[in-house]
Amino acid sequence: MLKSNFSFKLTTKDNEARVGKIFTSRGVINTPAFMPVGTQGTLKGIFLDDLLKTKSEIILGNTYHLFLRPGTDIISSFGGLHKFMQWNKPILTDSGGYQIMSLSKFNHIDPKIGAIFKSHLDGKKIILSPEKSIQIQKKINSDILMVLDDCPKLTLNKKQLNESLKISISWAKRCKIEFGNNKKKALFGIIQGGLHKDLRLECLEKLKEINFQGYAMGGLAVGETQSQMLKILSETVKYMPKNKPRYLMGVGTPSDLLGAIKCGIDMFDCVLPTRSGRTGLAYTWNGKVNLRNSKYKYDKNPIDKNCHIRGLNSYSKSYLHHLVKSNEMLASMLISLHNINFYQQLMIKIREEIHKKRFNLFYRKYMKIFEKN
Repeated sequence: MLKSNFSFKLTTKDNEARVGKIFTSRGVINTPAFMPVGTQGTLKGIFLDDLLKTKSEIILGNTYHLFLRPGTDIISSFGGLHKFMQWNKPILTDSGGYQIMSLSKFNHIDPKIGAIFKSHLDGKKIILSPEKSIQIQKKINSDILMVLDDCPKLTLNKKQLNESLKISISWAKRCKIEFGNNKKKALFGIIQGGLHKDLRLECLEKLKEINFQGYAMGGLAVGETQSQMLKILSETVKYMPKNKPRYLMGVGTPSDLLGAIKCGIDMFDCVLPTRSGRTGLAYTWNGKVNLRNSKYKYDKNPIDKNCHIRGLNSYSKSYLHHLVKSNEMLASMLISLHNINFYQQLMIKIREEIHKKRFNLFYRKYMKIFEKN
């Protein structure tokens, strides 16, 4: 039976690696969890019935892009994004904070107002305030909402990062007021501070005072090395509340996931499985497979003989190589589906290994495989 209120239960730990369950009105999310990215209400090239077969339990949508197109009036007229796109499981929405950074040439920040955008679609002026971001996410009817934050580009300039942090904290307070006291949904705070431990912990403490249902590490996967990312995670995550979900935004490769889970992270999202699929790159238990490579021209083996979804195990690497080289859209569809399935199988296996207290063995084995190519 589904629980109507949002909650999190930690069930097992193996050192810092954790297994838990997030309860929502639309289903249970087993953690560590990987959220496929459906920025504009779709996972590129993947049918939702196939996505369900990969055991995906939650997807991510994007506030900024959905606000621009198709618009919240259309989405809300369907009762929210779930019915609009025909997905009946949980949805988390990013707040638009990342777009403040990624689309910086189209916007500027007024700390008292928010981010003032010039739409990259038609040039129309858009004001994305903390209140507006929450209002949009409510109309989308997502299950987990994110605060609007100032996500700075990679920099070691501590003064700049400190100013950004102050903006993010101020906006987080405004988001919490706008969100209200809806126990059926969750609002997550976002920890900023770059690669500086003291700034990260300062931000975390102020967010804990505001009191959110979950906490995310933002401002990573923006150009730093993996070792830098994992170092700041190891220095920060252990101070995050133990009884609430911990989310690392926009990450990443299989080795990124392993390293972050070792630090105690519970949730991830990344466009990598589908973006890589569109370029002919597959992720497997033996590492990456670049199907553009001519060595697969005569290879009669499938990428994964154990994957029966959409008959993926019936397609040879030779055929997929041909589709990729011919720029056929079926190539990106099949490889993207394979990658999402692999990521979910990786999460399932990681949860099993944590339950069995064998995560460190699994970590050492697969970090070597995933990092070598």
